[in-house]
Amino acid sequence: MQNHLTIQARFAFFVTLLALAVVLLGAYVRLSDAGLGCPDWPGCYGKLIVPQSEKGIATANLTFPNRLLEPDKAWKEMVHRYLASALGLAILVLAIIALRNRNTINQPLLLPWLLSLLVAFQGALGMWTVTLQVKPIVVTAHLLGGFATATLLWMLTLKLYSASSDRSVIYHTRRLLWLSRIGVIILLIQIFLGGWTSTNYAAIGCTEFPTCHSGIWWPGSGFKDAFTLWHGIGINYEFGILSPEARSTIHMVHRAGALITTIYLSLLCIFVYRLGRATITQRMAWIVALFMSLQVGLGITNVMQHLPLPVAVAHNGVALLLLMSLLTLNWHLKRAFTMD
Repeated sequence: MQNHLTIQARFAFFVTLLALAVVLLGAYVRLSDAGLGCPDWPGCYGKLIVPQSEKGIATANLTFPNRLLEPDKAWKEMVHRYLASALGLAILVLAIIALRNRNTINQPLLLPWLLSLLVAFQGALGMWTVTLQVKPIVVTAHLLGGFATATLLWMLTLKLYSASSDRSVIYHTRRLLWLSRIGVIILLIQIFLGGWTSTNYAAIGCTEFPTCHSGIWWPGSGFKDAFTLWHGIGINYEFGILSPEARSTIHMVHRAGALITTIYLSLLCIFVYRLGRATITQRMAWIVALFMSLQVGLGITNVMQHLPLPVAVAHNGVALLLLMSLLTLNWHLKRAFTMD
């Protein structure tokens, strides 16, 4: 039984790595303005492979005269779709394996099937991203769905590995568990703000640090437009539709959220290290602190260097790793009260 769970755990870990790759590639596609590289879905200009011949390109341009084919952008989008489809199939395999082994002790069953539903919804969000012309609320939801998929896969991996091991658990004060849970909530809000900043093209809404621009700490208020979630259908949101004031407002709110998140997680890491009574949780506190410091540095670099693509993509990836490491810390703290 333990052998079956160990094999599943290894496969779940591989699928988690695949999910990380999909998230990073999705960020690359979005940040390189290739989100509408294919104006239709699930194919690209009516094909499952990007048209390459002169005749195919001419036909594509006649079919979509308002969105002429740009092969580089189209291939970025399609490779992302291919990889996301592979991820969906891998998650379905995990769910089928879980169903077949449902009578095995400690076999997770609900989580793999929840992941299957989530990845199906992610496919729908991917379609709406194209058909609604990169509408910010849809693209942000798609980003959050990608983060949720990767983190749930990681939690499944942890469940499978812990179910197949006999490691002892060292107890902690319950206060650390609640502090960790609050930290997860704060970080999730900050990730939403980061997604909202990116999808509204507000990442360079401020071009200075620590001030916003021209030595101004807080630009003119644009809260109403900045956080209007629905602007209607039929609008092309590529490159953004908000005013500079609204974009600056989004950017500065994201910065304020980053400050709050950094302070809270720093205190959490200190408390865990000082009050924790297990090496694993203290080690996780160091890892959370490391990813948090790296994330802050990447955010500042994005502003000072005007959003270089590699740094912007890394900013997305480290945000996900920070979330996964914080959830791992929360996982180990929770196990202290659920196992002997």
